[in-house]
Amino acid sequence: MHAAAIDDAAKALLLAWDVAREQVTPRMSSVQLNALLAVERAEGLNLGGLAAELSMLLSSASRLCDRLVASGLVERVPGRADRREIALYLTPASRTLLAELRHIRRRALTGVLEKMSSGGRAALLRGLTEFAEAAGESNGSAGESGSASAQTA
Repeated sequence: MHAAAIDDAAKALLLAWDVAREQVTPRMSSVQLNALLAVERAEGLNLGGLAAELSMLLSSASRLCDRLVASGLVERVPGRADRREIALYLTPASRTLLAELRHIRRRALTGVLEKMSSGGRAALLRGLTEFAEAAGESNGSAGESGSASAQTA
């Protein structure tokens, strides 16, 4: 009963996410964007970590990384402890892209929130805060969930 209403609300939220992504990155796939978010969450992440974060094969993560490097969005740097290991970092261009994406998404969300009553906004904030905490506990992590489906940009 409540799960269906939440599912409907989540669809609206994801639609706002996709509209913002299309405005900022029309030629970037959601997998590429998720890779940028993963690198942002864990600067210096290696290819194995990226593959694990995105639940993909190492070879697929490597090809994805190749495309992001070629696009100027990620840079590969030899690891500090093991020079054979490659660490991944965002470039200034990808930081700008993610900031713009967040700005557009927040502007769209603000428009929706302004249509709600102040009581509705307060209840939503309380509910989402509690939901995030419960989801973090059930995922075995404190704070933000790092899953690709959460897309916490």
